[in-house]
Amino acid sequence: MSIGSNVQRFPDFTLYDHGSIFLLRPHTETARNWIAEHISEDAYLFGNAVVIERRYIADIVKGIQMDGLEVQ
Repeated sequence: MSIGSNVQRFPDFTLYDHGSIFLLRPHTETARNWIAEHISEDAYLFGNAVVIERRYIADIVKGIQMDGLEVQ
């Protein structure tokens, strides 16, 4: 039995759909760096999640995935 075989990997981001807005919550340092590089500094935050309007979410998720990060 391998010791590391039961290690659970969390996604870089979790996305929460709240109707007209989404919350994009980073879980890794890489995800936090991605936000710093790609999301405006004046973006609204809810806790540590970025608030994103529905019309922008598809492009943002596509950019995250194209950079090799995981969104759940």
